Amino acid sequence: MSEYPFVTVIMPIYNEEAFIARSLGAVLAQDYPAERYEVIVADGMSQDATRQVIRSLPDAERVRIVDNPQRLQAAAMNLALAHAKGEIIVRVDGHTIIAPDYLRACVRALQSTQAWNVGGGMHPVGETPMGKAIAAAGRSAFAVPTAFHVSQQPAYTDTVYMGAWWRWALERVGGYDPTFAINEDYELNYRIRAAGGKIYFSPDIRSDYYCRQTLAALWRQYYRYGMGRVQTLKKHPRSLRARQLAAPLFVAGVFGGALLAPFSATLRALWLLGLALYAAANLYFSWRTARRHGMAHLPRLPLVFLTIHVAWGLGFWRGILKR
Repeated sequence: MSEYPFVTVIMPIYNEEAFIARSLGAVLAQDYPAERYEVIVADGMSQDATRQVIRSLPDAERVRIVDNPQRLQAAAMNLALAHAKGEIIVRVDGHTIIAPDYLRACVRALQSTQAWNVGGGMHPVGETPMGKAIAAAGRSAFAVPTAFHVSQQPAYTDTVYMGAWWRWALERVGGYDPTFAINEDYELNYRIRAAGGKIYFSPDIRSDYYCRQTLAALWRQYYRYGMGRVQTLKKHPRSLRARQLAAPLFVAGVFGGALLAPFSATLRALWLLGLALYAAANLYFSWRTARRHGMAHLPRLPLVFLTIHVAWGLGFWRGILKR
């Protein structure tokens, strides 16, 4: 097995003029031999100066740009895969800055495990006070209880952030489902596992993800995540995990209890008890998160956690009703 198999890095992007120099610059600055990897940017027909910025970068001649008129990340990955030469395919998103040894770590994990897909942790980074609180919450299991958000232990798991695949693995399962506008990565990983493949999380695969910086943007993100999870559930009913029901059940309890509380003293008491228990849990995890990442985040963290839970839960129920 070659120490340096040829790698294709695919970046699905749209309107990233403000960030593409940092994210693509990190891809071009890898310590992996430059002659052993290529970079394909699948651009959703950006309306800003994204392409001009790309062409102005040092080593821009190493970057190929392909058009993605559908503007969906799943479609972008499939389009770029058709142009790729790599034995290994690595996805890098436009708001992520990968570590200098990212490609090397991905290749090492694929070669040393039985995994079809490997990935590392999502390390969120904030730039505003609210963004920094959102980033801190993103590292808490109370917000997002998945391995790539909170774990530091290598393990086989159900999904990873972004991903690096053997090309034959992607081709065997038919690539991404281009009908998915969100949750396309989890849906793909479910098909990989259903085909007998394994997904491996390695903390050695490191990157920084620049998260949403406002509560409104965070709300829209998690509302879409909730709706996307229903689309995956419709296609793969067995893909549901117990942890993914927590937010929908919380939302159902809050709003259902509010409707029923006036008609029953018992239901009203149970509803108020549930709200009190959630408030206590939220405050506890907010305090615990602030102790780890800075007490200055404490005033904002309860709102951040509440936004994530309610937005995801409402998005999930909206997806159920829509279908």
